[in-house]
Amino acid sequence: MADSRSDNPFRTLATPAREAPADAIWPLGFGLACCAIEMMAIIGPRFDVSRFGAEVMRASPRQADLMIVAGRVSIKMAPVLRQLYDQMPDPKWVISMGACASCGGVFNNYAIVQGVDKIVPVDVYVPGCPPRPEALIHGIIKLQEKILASRVELGPFVPRRRKGVA
Repeated sequence: MADSRSDNPFRTLATPAREAPADAIWPLGFGLACCAIEMMAIIGPRFDVSRFGAEVMRASPRQADLMIVAGRVSIKMAPVLRQLYDQMPDPKWVISMGACASCGGVFNNYAIVQGVDKIVPVDVYVPGCPPRPEALIHGIIKLQEKILASRVELGPFVPRRRKGVA
């Protein structure tokens, strides 16, 4: 007797298609200040971010699906940040690392953007000044949970009715 779930050939593909982006996050490092040192530390052997498939910071936005904004963003750097975000392929995610990237930090002046979410949509905020590498790894884990909870679109699929079923 056939399982009723086997009628949908995409059902078997949905699980790997949902889990693949979460298990292979390729980050684009966008280090702007002291938070960048903590971001670089997660690549080393002590924190071993390769468990998440993110052991290499990509140099090109076309090879990355995660942008980690680490540090304060100046008004002059904002268009560059947006251009790099636009060059990333879909699906793409952003982690805002540190108080300066999240809300401007202690720099409440005309030259600093008061939150990177005014430029690009942010998925996960990592608090701290500067946040420890463990906090960034926790942010990556939260992003993985968010990716796994999201619905995967596998393209246009119209379910067919089986003959003889009302």
